[in-house]
Amino acid sequence: AALHRALSFTGLDALSPEVLSDVVSRGNLSGSATVDLLDWAISNAKLPPSVHTCNIVVRALGRRKFFSSVEPALEVMRKNGIFPDLTTLQIIMDTLVAARQVNKAVQLLESDQFGLGIGQTCHRKEAFSALIECLFRRSHVGVASSLVQVARGEPFNLDKQVYNDVLGGWARFGRVDKLQHFWAMMLEDGLVPDDVSHCHLIEALGRAGQAEEAVRVFEKMVQEGYGPTTMAYNALVFNFISLGDLDRSIKYYKDMVENNCPPNSDTYCKMIRAHLKARRVADALQMFDDMLAQGVLPDTGVITSFIEPLCTFGPPHAALMIYQKSRKAGCTISLKAYKLLLERLARFGKSGTVLNIWEEMQESGYPSDKEIYEFIVNGLCNVGKVDAAVSVVEESLRKGFCLGRVIYSKLNDRLLEMDKVETAYSLSKKIKHGRTLANSRNYCRANGWHL
Repeated sequence: AALHRALSFTGLDALSPEVLSDVVSRGNLSGSATVDLLDWAISNAKLPPSVHTCNIVVRALGRRKFFSSVEPALEVMRKNGIFPDLTTLQIIMDTLVAARQVNKAVQLLESDQFGLGIGQTCHRKEAFSALIECLFRRSHVGVASSLVQVARGEPFNLDKQVYNDVLGGWARFGRVDKLQHFWAMMLEDGLVPDDVSHCHLIEALGRAGQAEEAVRVFEKMVQEGYGPTTMAYNALVFNFISLGDLDRSIKYYKDMVENNCPPNSDTYCKMIRAHLKARRVADALQMFDDMLAQGVLPDTGVITSFIEPLCTFGPPHAALMIYQKSRKAGCTISLKAYKLLLERLARFGKSGTVLNIWEEMQESGYPSDKEIYEFIVNGLCNVGKVDAAVSVVEESLRKGFCLGRVIYSKLNDRLLEMDKVETAYSLSKKIKHGRTLANSRNYCRANGWHL
């Protein structure tokens, strides 16, 4: 009731799904408070929220291991005429499996503890498929395989999707023997392996070190009319990447393009990472150009994973090209990528580029912190622009950031070398005052005094 009153005083009529997701996922609400928030959000909504919106709260409760609060959340949904669906059940089972509570996830399928209506045969089959998919995605292949073997006597028949999930789970571990066992079971049940099944077999053979046998399976698959497909080519390409044979992987990549099997994001990302790991930077940049030309845009984390290794060796030119092309294509650059670029460029004395990227970072909405100010001051010191470095230090002090002793000592030495004693003395007083404030602030926060 207190939470309801507090939320009502905010003047908000309703919470959007995005705001609700941020509150329940990033906040520090307890399980009961999260349920109260869901109740208030549903009660004050002008239109009844969808099941998808409520599933956001259920997922947040499961992710934070508030499993005792899941049932009250479902009761709130039912009370307001919103009934959980199969996606809700899948979310609950997935969070239980992620929390290593596999037994509870299996018992949920047997007991229908939350009243999701999985007692009917058709619903039970869908729920069983969702559980198997969750278990294999979380690498609980032994439990999932046992459930599949037991389920052959159930009222419903296992479909091809369940068997493909099993084959894919064992393929990730390179267990060709297990995969062949379930392949035989699949045939016994009257199901014909499809192109996805063959792709899992190719992957398993590659992980088991039998790359040539995987190629023969691929050729046989094509002869039988199951391909070629992007997924099959990906399996072959990834096999040769894992063996370190980049030339063979490029060969099958080219075959892939020639046979009208468009490479997807996984294809490009794995090949670019493999080239960067082997320090074949020119090939990686060419592959990145092909990726953007095909309209495949990398997400924020992928761009960071490309820039990070390029900032560990050689000049920063290649990392800068990846950044510029990604930004031009409309991709979002992470704060981590900006920090990596600023640090590397500053080390090589590219002060003009550092300042330009700093400006672009601020335009993207990222605030400057202590690390960023240190990178910029370091870069300006490396090229002798001490006046600009002093201005940056003063700005950082105004924002409450006191630079580290190493960077300050470097700047102070440069000032003294250029006979700018008065500037060095004035800056030292400001640094001393700023460090006193920073120490006081840290002491207060350490004692819980958030002033």
